[in-house]
Order: sequence, then C-alpha cells, then structure tokens
Amino acid sequence: MATRPVATDPGQDITACDREPIHIPGAIQPHGLLLVVDSASDHIVAGAGAIEERLAPEWLDRPLAEILGDHVANMVAAMPIGPGSMVAAVSVEGLGEAFSVTAHRVAGERVLIELEPGIVDAPWGRGSPLAWLDAAATSFERTGDLSMLFDRAATTFRQLTGFDRVMIYRFLDEDAGHVVAEARAPELHSFLHHHFPASDIPKQARALYVRNRTRSIPDVAYVPAPLRPAGFETLDLSDVALRSVSPIHLRYLANMGVVASASISIVKDGVLWGMVACHHHSPRLLSAELRAAAAALASGLARQIRGREEAELYRERLRLRAAEDGILPRIIGLGDIVPAIRRLMPDMMTMLGATGFAIVEKGKVHDHGICPPALASLDIAQTVTTRTGGELFVTHELSEVMPDTAPLAAKASGLLALPLVDGGITLLWFRAEQVEEVEWAGNPHKSVALTPDATLTPRASFESWRETVRGRSRRWTMEEVESAHRIRRALHEASQNHRLRGLNTALQRTLDDKDALLVQKDVLMKEVDHRVQNSLQLVSSFLALQAKAAGDPRVREQLNEAQARLSAVALVHRRLYRDDQIQTVDLARYLEDLVGDMRQSMGRDWSAMMRLDLTPVLMPTDRAINLGLVTTELIINATKYAYDGAPGPVTITLEQYGHRLRLIVADEGRGKGDDEADDGHGFGSRMMAAMMQRLSGTIEYDDNRPGLRAIVIAPIAD
Repeated sequence: MATRPVATDPGQDITACDREPIHIPGAIQPHGLLLVVDSASDHIVAGAGAIEERLAPEWLDRPLAEILGDHVANMVAAMPIGPGSMVAAVSVEGLGEAFSVTAHRVAGERVLIELEPGIVDAPWGRGSPLAWLDAAATSFERTGDLSMLFDRAATTFRQLTGFDRVMIYRFLDEDAGHVVAEARAPELHSFLHHHFPASDIPKQARALYVRNRTRSIPDVAYVPAPLRPAGFETLDLSDVALRSVSPIHLRYLANMGVVASASISIVKDGVLWGMVACHHHSPRLLSAELRAAAAALASGLARQIRGREEAELYRERLRLRAAEDGILPRIIGLGDIVPAIRRLMPDMMTMLGATGFAIVEKGKVHDHGICPPALASLDIAQTVTTRTGGELFVTHELSEVMPDTAPLAAKASGLLALPLVDGGITLLWFRAEQVEEVEWAGNPHKSVALTPDATLTPRASFESWRETVRGRSRRWTMEEVESAHRIRRALHEASQNHRLRGLNTALQRTLDDKDALLVQKDVLMKEVDHRVQNSLQLVSSFLALQAKAAGDPRVREQLNEAQARLSAVALVHRRLYRDDQIQTVDLARYLEDLVGDMRQSMGRDWSAMMRLDLTPVLMPTDRAINLGLVTTELIINATKYAYDGAPGPVTITLEQYGHRLRLIVADEGRGKGDDEADDGHGFGSRMMAAMMQRLSGTIEYDDNRPGLRAIVIAPIAD
C-alpha cells in the first residue's frame, strides 16, 4: 500500500485499508491457474500461474477448445450474458494432474477460467455430498436456540473443512466482529467471545464477501503469480477464487500464527451477517468442491439464523402486545390519564424492561423504581422535548447525548422518553448502567504510527485485552420502541376520547335545545305556509275574475299568464312543505313531485310528453324553492312557445358536478324565434333574472337541433 504521513489515530489505519483496491490485485495465488478468454474470438489472451509447466507449453492466442477441450469451450459459449455469472464443468487433465474448472464472465467482454487442483478430501468419502449436506442441515434444524445453532455450525464446518480452528464470526452494529462459537484442536488457545475491531476486515473486503461467498488461502507464504502479458494488471478479479490476497492480510494471518485460512460468508437477506472463519497451522487446500459445499451449508445456516431471530422477535412482539392489552384498557377505563398511569407505574416499568419509570407533568415528577432525582428528571424531559420537538427519544448511552447526565449513569444510562401529544406530559423509562467487560483479540485502540517512508502494517498482537465499558445500558430493541409508539397513540386516542365525551355531552344538550326550537319553527313555518297558500289562492281567484271581465284580449292574456305563474308559486310552496325535512331537501325528488303536479294540471297529452332524468342532489331548502320557480317557468315557456300550444316532448335533466349543479329543460320545437312576446322585459324574464341572481348562477339557451335547451348552472350551497 502507499505510504502516508505520521499518524497516531487508529482511524487513519482503517481509512487506508478501506481504500486498498483488493479486487484488482493483478495476480493470483500460485496453487491454481487462470486463463483470460476473449468472448468474441474464443482465444486465450492472458493468463497467470505456471501454465506452461502444468497445462500447455503453448497457450497464448490459442483457441480455448484446443487447450481445454470442446466440452469446456461449449460450456463457456453457453454461459449467460452478464457479469458475475459462473458455470462449473467437469475436470480437465493437465500435463500431470487433473483440474477443476470454473468460468466467470466479466462485463460480457472476457471470460475468466480458473483451474484448481481437483483434490477432494471430503467427509462424505465416496458417498453422496447431497446426503451429507442434507444431514448437516437437518442437524441445524434440531438445535434449540441460536447459541446451540452456532456451536453445531462450528463443529459441522470443522468436520467439512478439516481445519484446526473454525469460528462463527458475527458482525456487530459498529462493524466490529464477535466470535460467537468455536470448534478447535485441543492444543490451541480459544478466541471464543473475543471481539475483533472493524479495521480487521475493511469495507471493500466485506463487500467482496457478499459477492464472492468463499475464499481460501492454502499457504500464507505464497508468492503471487502475476497476470501476463502486460496490460492486464487492472483486470477485475472480484469473482475469482484464486485472486491474490492483500499483503496486509497475509501478514495479519502470519501474526496470528496461521498458515492456511478459509472463509465462508453468512449472508442473511442480502446483508453480510457474519462469516465462518477457518484457520490451519500448516498448509491446507480447500478444493472448489468443498468450497461449493461450504457455501451451500452457509446458506442453510443463514436461513436457520433468520428463522430463529424472527421467532425471537415474534415472541417479543407477542409479549409486548399482551402487556399493552393488559395495561392500556385499565388506563383508558380510569378516565384522566395521569392518575391512571400513576396507579400502574410498576406495570409500565416492567413492560419495557426498565429499571425505573417516571411521569413528568407541569413541573411535577412521579416516579417508581431506580430513577434520577426529580429535578434531573425534569431537566431530561425538558431537553428531550426541546431537541426532538415532541417526538420519541431513545438511547442506551445517555451521557453521550446529554453530557450533564454523566453522574447519573448508575441510575440512568439508558432512556426511552415519550412526550405525549396532549397535556404537556412526558413518560420516562430509565435503564441502569450495565458495566460490561469486552474481551478483544488485541488492543483495538492501539494505533500504528506511519512515517513518510513506512508502509501500513497490520497489528501484531492478538493477546486477550480486556476493556471495561461504562455509561451504557442494555439496548432498547426495535420491538420495545414500536411498543412505545403504540402506547403513545393509544394514550393520545384515550385523551381525545375523554375530551370528546365531554364535548359530546355538551353538544347533546345543545342539540336537544335545538330540536325543541326546530319543532317550534316547524309549527310556525307550516302556519306561515298555510297563510301564504290562502293569500295566493285569493289573489289567483281575483286575477281569474278580472280576466273574465277584461274586454281587451291582450289584458286578458296577461292576467291569465299572471294567474298561471302565481299558481306555480303556490305549487312550489305546497310541494315543498309536504316534506318533513325543512332544512335541506333532495332537489331531484322535489322536482319530480313538482313536475308530477304540473302534469296533472296540464292534462294527459302533455303529461305523456314530459321526461325526467334527475340525479339526487341534497341542497338547502331556500335554494330549492328558487330552483323550483325557475323550473316551472322554463316548463311553462316550453309548453307555450315550443309547439305553438300543441303537446310536444319536453325533457328535464338534473346533474351534479362537484359543488355545482346543472339543470336542463329541453324541447324539440321550433326553437327561440324573434317573434316571441317576451323580449327580456316581461314578467317571466324579470323573475328568472332575479332568481338566477339570488342563486349566484347563470342561464344559457342553446340550439337543441331541433328545439331549445335552457341550461341553468348554479352552486349547490351558498
């Protein structure tokens, strides 16, 4: 790796390792061979390893079929297009040994072919590897918990690989590693439960572990075999098992006393959960067949881990749900929230596994269990509300977020704070400090100083190094945080319901008073309507008498027209107040009844010609009256002018568009002519204009081809 200035911060070492381009080492491990084939010509254009001595003296620029045979060439030709694809073929014979063949396509342009010694030293002997793998997977299923599963996996992988030491290595949240299980030779010291710093496995190495699930180093003292001829040094070897390893990693293994190693990735849901790390203290080859079996077994292990973890999470969710179902109804049933929670503080504390619980309300603190002093709880609640804006806050290292709370670590290293939406109330769950001794394989904080002339080197010490971690509590699980969110929602709903019950009581009293007033108003309006009807009838009779006595035909006609319109007004009122609902009315039903009465008064011939297509529209009664008057006026005009007094088709349509309605009265008569008596200054026109102004609507007349369409558009409400 490149040299760097003097550094004492161990984080600089991590950064330097993270930038190493380990996927383009330009060389392979010498126990195998690598051929680079051009996809277009099927000729070998580059290679690495002792090809001349072990495979063919003349190989460069030769057809692949000539070197490895037609069956391998046909396999390569049939490979799917796309990077990372891989196909394994039958073994091929070299100059003095048999090779296992694996092919990888790189970006569709080249194919990389690996040849490894076909040595199989498998635990299944001459039996079926599938039967052995099935038995191993079944043994995983029979374990009782995760700890037993890890122990069984370590033993099974040691049996499969034959290595001196096999460790199940799990990545933690901070990318450090933790050895959760180990199977080893008796004479070796143990790494069980040891932690390894994140810098031991750089980021780009972890990414390759997801892409390339197995890796083997038969001898850490190997001399890399470079790619040749020149120009292929930057070839991407991410999918190549023979890829040469970082010299820093080789020195790392040598410092541990390891001569051969292998690693099998444990990938759960596409994420690197951990690894099966294998160490041997003498050279040992892990063949391609064994690596494939190990990868399959690791996939089965990952499925078992996921199943066990999901089962644990499911049990935890059930426990929390049961606790919520036991507590929340009792809180809600007691009415006011704070007194109810105070009675159930021990249950609230136990539900989330806390060591203390406190309620902070308007400067008062009520607590239970191991809690900070009241003033400290007040300060914590105020700080949480200010920082989060009233949202849930959770931490297992409170002193890192609020340094002033460091003296309170023994009682409050962990905090789950839940500000309630209503009433300025904050619920605080505390967890006491959990002093932890972490055993590291070497001091993780010891830095390696780099000088301008020095190369970065791995750490040399793996002796057990203990670190006491203080100021932390047991972590809050996602299930506990979700439970806290549910508690907040339930308490908010309970508070709202309590408030709504009070409002509903007051509202009910108001409604009862209003109902009494409405009854009085209904009686009064019916009385007024009765008097209006009597008055309209008297005026109508007077107009009829005047029309008979009038000598001038034009006066007689105008008096008759006035009597007809007055009768329409009376009809509108009479149809309206037959309904029990006096605040709102269904306009469609109202118009249907109104037109029905008009049919009776106009005779059977006209009645047969009227068609209705009405959409229900609920609207205020006063607006319905105005629209009833407009409708009757339009129908009267149609019967009077469209067919020169003779019966003809008249269609009344009512539609709703959002908050507006459209009323159409259409005929198929002669249309609007210039010789009509009403030129806009007559009684009907003036009444229509007044009604439309009151309705804040418009009226338009369109050609119906034949006939006339009167279109009224108005808001449904004011």
